[in-house]
Amino acid sequence: MSTNDVCMPEKACVETDAAERSAEREESFRDLGLREELLRALNESDHLRPTPIQRQAVPQALAGRDLICCAQTGTGKTAAFALPILQRLAAGERAPLRALVLVPTRELALQVAESFRQYGRYLEVVTTTAFGGVPIEPQERMLRAGVDVLVATPGRLKDHIWRGNIDFRNTVCLVLDEADRMLDMGFVKAVREIVELLPAERQSLLFSATLDGEIRRFARDIVRDPLRIEVAPPAATLDEVDQYLVRTSRGEKRSALEALIRRPEMTRTLIFSRTKSGASRLASQLRVRGYQATAIHSDRSQADRIRALEGFREGRIHFLVATDIAARGIDVDDVSHVINFDLPYSPKDYVHRIGRTARAGRRGVAISLITPEDLAGVAAIERLIARKLAWLGGGGPPPAPSGTVDPVRRGRRGAAGGAWAPRSEPSPAPGAARRPSRRGHGGAPAGGERAGEARQRRVVAEAPSRPGPGGRSAKSGAGRGGARRGPDGRGAESVPGGLRARRGPGHGPDGRGAGRGPDGRGAGRGPDGRGSRSGGGAGSPARGRRVPEPAGFVRGLLGRLKQGLGREAR
Repeated sequence: MSTNDVCMPEKACVETDAAERSAEREESFRDLGLREELLRALNESDHLRPTPIQRQAVPQALAGRDLICCAQTGTGKTAAFALPILQRLAAGERAPLRALVLVPTRELALQVAESFRQYGRYLEVVTTTAFGGVPIEPQERMLRAGVDVLVATPGRLKDHIWRGNIDFRNTVCLVLDEADRMLDMGFVKAVREIVELLPAERQSLLFSATLDGEIRRFARDIVRDPLRIEVAPPAATLDEVDQYLVRTSRGEKRSALEALIRRPEMTRTLIFSRTKSGASRLASQLRVRGYQATAIHSDRSQADRIRALEGFREGRIHFLVATDIAARGIDVDDVSHVINFDLPYSPKDYVHRIGRTARAGRRGVAISLITPEDLAGVAAIERLIARKLAWLGGGGPPPAPSGTVDPVRRGRRGAAGGAWAPRSEPSPAPGAARRPSRRGHGGAPAGGERAGEARQRRVVAEAPSRPGPGGRSAKSGAGRGGARRGPDGRGAESVPGGLRARRGPGHGPDGRGAGRGPDGRGAGRGPDGRGSRSGGGAGSPARGRRVPEPAGFVRGLLGRLKQGLGREAR
C-alpha cells in the first residue's frame, strides 16, 4: 500500500468560554496555597488547571519536603517545582543564588528559565542561565550582579565554580530536572561534585521520567527522607498520542516521509533522526524540496539552535529535524505530529520523543517509519509500553531481514537501517569469478619486491648514524659495501649496494658473518650468489619474497646496531 493512501486520524477541537476557563484556572491553583502574584501570572498563562504532578508535588514542596517525582515529559513538571520555589523565595530575604536548577541540555535550561520568568513576572526574583556553547563572560557579569535562581548545565556550572563566580552559602533549594537523562549523558560525577559544595540544610527536588535502580542509587546521595510521587508508570505513554507505524524500506524512507509531510494537517512537525549528520542531511533535502525545515543538534551553534526553536515556535519553520539530546527542552505546546524517521537506540527514548506532542490538553500523532531492520526495535518498544502499535493503512510489518536480528547488539551508529540491524558479510553469487588478489604468496605485494627494496633503501638512508670509536660512522651505506665495523675492522653487517644482507649475529673463524656459507656468501643464497627466494635482482627467476615492514625493519636495524656497539665496547 502506498504511503499516499494513508488516512490520518482527525483531531477534535473543543472550544471553552474564556471567562469560565479563567475562573476555573484561578480557583484550582488557589487551592494549592499559592500567592496572589503567582495566581495572577497563571491566570494570564495558557494553563487550564493543575496537572496531576502539580496537584501532588506543589503542596508537599511548599511544606519543605524533599521529593522524588516520576513524571513523563509534557505533564507540567516544570511548574511543579518552579511555583513552590518562587513562593519560597518571594517570602524570604533577598540573597544571591538561593535556588539552583540543574538540567542536562542547553535547550532545557532556556525552557526552565523562561518558565521561572513567566510565573514570577510579578515577583522580584531574578533568574539567569549558565550553559556551554556561548561566551562565558556575559554569564559571569550576571552572576556577579546577583541572581536568585540559576538554571545551569553541570559542565558550565563547574567552569563558573573554578573561576570563583559561584557562592552557594545562601542556596536553600536544589532541583535536578530530567535526572535520568543526566545519568545517560554521564553527568553523575559532575553532579555529585556540585552537590558536595551545597549547604547541608537545603530542600532537594528530583524529577525523572523513570525511577529505576540506578536513579534511586543516584538520589540516595542527594535527597533526605524523600517523598516519592509517581503520577504514571515509567513505561506508560500519553493516552492522548495516537501511535502508528508505516511500512517502508531503506531506499524508500525519504519518499515515505515526504508522502506524510505534504498533508495539510502536518502544521508543526518534529522529525527525529538518530545522528547529527543524518538530521542535517535530512533537513537540507527537505529544504531543497521546498519545505520550511531546519535541524537542531549539538554541533550547531547556540545562536543557530535558538533561531531554529524560535522559528519553530512562531510557525515560520514547519518541520524541525532533531536528535534525542537536542530535543530535550523543546517546549512547544502545539506540535501536531512527531515522526520517527529513525527509531531511537533505546525504547525509553521513544517515550520521550512522542511526549513532545499532545500537550496542553491537545491530542497528538506519532508516526514511525519502519524498515525490515527495525522490527526488533518495534518489538522492544511494544514490550516497554505494553501495547501493540497499529500499522497505518491496515498493512502489516515488512518481511523480516535474512539472518538473525539481535535487539541487544546494535548496528553501526548512523547506518541506514534500524538500531538493531544485523551485521552480515555479502557472499558472492554462485559461479561468480573472484576478484584476483593484489597480494602475492605469503601476504607480500604482488609484482616482485622492488617496492619493498625501495622502501628499505629509504629507511636505511633515513636511519640515524652514530660515530664509532675511530670517528667513522658505525653505519655506512653511502658507498659500495658500507658496513658496521667490528673490532677487527670488518663489517658486522655489510650493506652491498646499499641493500643489507641478513647475516648471523656474530663473526665466524674467517671473520665473516656466522650466517655465511663456505663460499662466503649468505647461507640462504643460491648457487649464483643471489638469494634463493629473492626477487630483488634483475632477472631473478623467483619473486614474492616477504619484505619486512618498515617499522619492523627499523627495529631490527637498531637492535643489530646496539649489538655491534656492544662488541666494540668489549
